[in-house]
Amino acid sequence: MTGAIADDLVEGDRVEVTVGAPAHGGHCVARLGGPHGRVIFVRHALPGERVTAEITELHRGYLRADAVEIHEPSPDRVTPPCPYAHPGGCGGCDLQHASGEAQLRWKAEVVREQLVRLAGLDPDGVFVRVEPLPAKDPLLGWRTRVRYAVDAAGRPGLLQHRSHQVVPIDRCRIAHPAIQDLDVLARDWPDTDAVQTVASTGGDVAVLGRPSGTAGPAHGDDLGEAPEGGPLIRLAGPAEVTEQAAGRDWRIPSQGFWQVHPQAADTLVTAVLEMLRPAAGETTWDLYGGAGLFAAAIAGRTGARVTVVESSPAGVAAARANLADLPHLDVVEARVETALSRRRVTGPVDLVVLDPPRAGAGARVVRAVAAARPRAVAYVACDPAALARDLKTFRAEGWRVERVRAFDCFPMTQHVECVAHLTPPTAR
Repeated sequence: MTGAIADDLVEGDRVEVTVGAPAHGGHCVARLGGPHGRVIFVRHALPGERVTAEITELHRGYLRADAVEIHEPSPDRVTPPCPYAHPGGCGGCDLQHASGEAQLRWKAEVVREQLVRLAGLDPDGVFVRVEPLPAKDPLLGWRTRVRYAVDAAGRPGLLQHRSHQVVPIDRCRIAHPAIQDLDVLARDWPDTDAVQTVASTGGDVAVLGRPSGTAGPAHGDDLGEAPEGGPLIRLAGPAEVTEQAAGRDWRIPSQGFWQVHPQAADTLVTAVLEMLRPAAGETTWDLYGGAGLFAAAIAGRTGARVTVVESSPAGVAAARANLADLPHLDVVEARVETALSRRRVTGPVDLVVLDPPRAGAGARVVRAVAAARPRAVAYVACDPAALARDLKTFRAEGWRVERVRAFDCFPMTQHVECVAHLTPPTAR
């Protein structure tokens, strides 16, 4: 079916389209039948390409599709280094068909569009450049944590895009070399739903498994990994791994959270310190603080009270253990919105770091932070749409977005990390 608007399309039908700009989510936008036609989100394509797209999902207001034939390729198109990065293959990488420079431009365009459309920033004043992280290979071998799914036959692999279908693979090309060297993918895993692998920046390697019947939602995340679920059982390696960042060694549970790119933690700490410029005597809230990465870096410069708020018991335990040497540092175990509304953390406060999960901080937290009137806020975000929504709330409270930096912490994927610097409407 070529060039038709067709309201009777079904999954598996093919249409020929010219692909437009990239959109948040790892696809490009196209329209059937002209500029006012039905929206179709096309994966495995690049802006400007003429492609045949196979329909994968139908929704009331839009369609999803994969580019299965490329008639007019973009000059940015390259051959994916991974044989599983194709329609119907592994869903972990969105951009292996784009050159490294094209990936950075793609992500910058997405971040800029979100800031303009959702945050309401002036398009003439928004400049975004996605900065690559230092690495011997900027695109491959960076991922220090990989959670493999296991199919009904016990074979490990990664998931198709937006699916619970396991794709058996021989190795993940973006995984850290120490993970690729493991025999995890060469073995069967009966009675196991998922296998978690870890290669820490301190040189530790660990393997954990999740018993069958404890999985979470049917679909995995959009890195191709198995869904979250029940507790992981240590199968090999240490119970705690050493991570190195901000001039310190960190002991983290092998199943605990840490940035997956080896250079991400130091890169983000440097950006936060540059924006906040902590001074001696300034007090700080580190909200969604995890093991206390930002708190430690700031405490070393202020010598004043720093409060970490974290809801995960494992994160709280890690923060208390790793920051025990720092005076004037408190760790509060609570949800951030609860801690703020019930005054588990109190002002006055000079600096705030917000590092929420992918859904963002939300209006309630943003308004509470704005009301505390710190001198500056550094907002660390792994999702540009969530960041933009929260920046809109800050702006509604009169706050100013001074700068947004973006970092390629997840090469080959559509994901990007951002750090925003915000200041209050007037000096206190």
